Amino acid sequence: MKEIFPKLYYKSKELFFEDVPLKDVAEREGTPTYVYSKGALQYWFEEFDSAFNEVSHTTCFAVKSNSNIQVLKVLRELGAGADTVSVGEIFRALTAGIDPKKIVFAGVGKREDELTYALERGILMVNVESEGELLLLNKVGEKLKRRAPFAIRVNPDVNPKTHPYISTGLKSAKFGVTFDRALELYKKAKELRWLNPVGVHFHIGSQITDVSAFREAAEKVAEFVKEIRSFGIEIEYFDAGGGLGINYHPDERVVPAKELAEEIVPIVKELDCHLILEPGRRIAGNAGVLLTRVLYVKKREEKTFYIVDAGMNDLSRLALYNAYHHILPLEEKKEETVVADVVGPICETGDILAKERELPVLKEGDLLAILSAGAYGFTMASNYNSRPRPPEVLIDGDKFRVIREREKLGDLISREEVL
Repeated sequence: MKEIFPKLYYKSKELFFEDVPLKDVAEREGTPTYVYSKGALQYWFEEFDSAFNEVSHTTCFAVKSNSNIQVLKVLRELGAGADTVSVGEIFRALTAGIDPKKIVFAGVGKREDELTYALERGILMVNVESEGELLLLNKVGEKLKRRAPFAIRVNPDVNPKTHPYISTGLKSAKFGVTFDRALELYKKAKELRWLNPVGVHFHIGSQITDVSAFREAAEKVAEFVKEIRSFGIEIEYFDAGGGLGINYHPDERVVPAKELAEEIVPIVKELDCHLILEPGRRIAGNAGVLLTRVLYVKKREEKTFYIVDAGMNDLSRLALYNAYHHILPLEEKKEETVVADVVGPICETGDILAKERELPVLKEGDLLAILSAGAYGFTMASNYNSRPRPPEVLIDGDKFRVIREREKLGDLISREEVL
C-alpha cells in the first residue's frame, strides 16, 4: 500500500480513499464528481485542533472553503465552530447544527439584513471592518434591543509570502483597519449603548507556510490588546484567523499545526484570552478529490493534450491563481510517461488543469483524480458554459453516498422566466 495523502493510497494498483476504490465512485456516479473522505476530515481537524490544547480555544472551520452541510456536520461532531462571511454561510452552519456561540461573522461588506440575521440568532461575534459597519451594527442592536458582540479586524501589515490575491494582512488589502483607527473605533464603541466589544480579530492570508508571519502578526495584535485594556475595554477573544497552508504535491513537506501553535500559544497564554482559529483549506483541502475522465487524446508536434470532462467551471483555482493540483490515474500506470497538458471542455484558452506536466501515458476513457480539491473546489464552481455542477460524495469507511446531487439541465433554467 502506497499512501499519497492521509486516507488516500494505491492498493493493488487501484487508487483508494479510505476503503473505497475511487473507480467504484466514478462508475456509479459518473464524472466529474467531488469526493470527500470523512476519515481525512477527522484526521486533519484533529491534527490542527489538538495542537492548541494548552489554551482555551475554538476551531471555527472556514465555511467558504467547503460549505456542504454533511461536511459541516462531520466537523461539528468533532467540536468545530464556523467562520462565516455571509448570511448564507451562517444559515448553512446553523442548519448543520453548529452552536451559534461557536459562529463568527467576518467580511468587509455586510448588509443590514445580514447583521440582523446574525444578531437574531445569537452568534458569538461580528468581526467589524470599518467605522460604517460599526455604526450600522449599533443601529441593528438598537432595533433588536440587544447589545451586539463584536471584534475589530485589525490589519497588522504583515507579509504572509503567499499569492497576492490571498494576502489579506497588508496595508494595501481591502481588509481590516490600522491599529490607530481600530483604537478610535473601540473608544467610540464605549460610547454607544448597543455595542459590546468582546474580541480582536486579524487574518493575514491563506496558504501560508512560513509560520513566523503568524508570530509577527500575533505579537503586534497582542500589544494592541494590552493598549485597549488600558482604556478599560476587556478583550475576551483573540481571533487569529486561519491560513496555515497544505501540501499540494505529495512530496512537499506539510507544516505541522503544532509549529503554528508554538508561535502563538505563548502569546495567547500571556493575554489570558480565548483563542479563535479559522482554518478551512488546512482541514478540507487534502480531504477531497475531483474525479474526471479522459475524453480525447489530441497530439500535435511536440505537444500532447489530455482533454477531460472537468473544467475551470468545476475547479477554478487553476485559472484564478495559476495553482498546482497533483493529478493521479485511478489505475496505477506503468513507468512510461509523457509531458502533456490536461485541459477541460470550457471554451477558454485558460481552461488548463495541468500545463506541461509529466504524466503517465493515458488513453481515452481513463479515469483521473485531481487532488487537494476538498477546499475552494465546489464552493467556487459555476455554471459557466451552461454546465451543470458536479455531485458531491462522502466516503465513510467502505461505504459512500451522494451528499449533493449532480445538477440536471433543468436546474440551469429553474429560476428563469420561460415563455
